[in-house]
Amino acid sequence: MASFSLRFTGLTAGDKIYPAVDEVRGTEGESVTLRCNYETTSEYVYLYWYRHHSDLQAPQFILWKGARGYSNDKYIPDKRYESQTSRSSTELTIRKLTPEDTALYYCALETQ
Repeated sequence: MASFSLRFTGLTAGDKIYPAVDEVRGTEGESVTLRCNYETTSEYVYLYWYRHHSDLQAPQFILWKGARGYSNDKYIPDKRYESQTSRSSTELTIRKLTPEDTALYYCALETQ
């Protein structure tokens, strides 16, 4: 099986958000989980995931998921993706990896 890497970094749209690790590797057909930690005093949090294939394209929206006071809210259009949130982190799980999943991944934080 082919192996490829996924990279992601944190984008700040409020308080602090940062990746738990800089690089994650996965194997085609399997699943990987990416994680970002965040810090905010707000009880109303939305966490977003994007992926970026190249500098010639804009980042692509993957999903958003609420946390804390918004923990029941989510928008996940592609069911290959799953997200879990806690009071201090967000995870993105990508199932059935393909070479197209090789990209730079961004997590973003919005507070209300």
